[in-house]
Amino acid sequence: MAIARLHGGPLDGQALPLDDADLDRLIVPYSETQVVYRRSGEAENTGSDDGATEVPFRFEEEEDRLVQDGEGEGDVKHRS
Repeated sequence: MAIARLHGGPLDGQALPLDDADLDRLIVPYSETQVVYRRSGEAENTGSDDGATEVPFRFEEEEDRLVQDGEGEGDVKHRS
């Protein structure tokens, strides 16, 4: 199992389970919006005896609202 370590944005410092350590981007629900984090480095602790693999992700953008089934894309995006 791998862990995504989030840096910046509203989820700074959080660690989330990561099914695929090769992902380049995470889209995570947050309150009434969603936030996007982009991979910012190589996986660490990839050996069999050094704990869970950690992959760093850096905050990229936040959408103003979640897209519901049958609706269009979010209107505005913010970058940090």
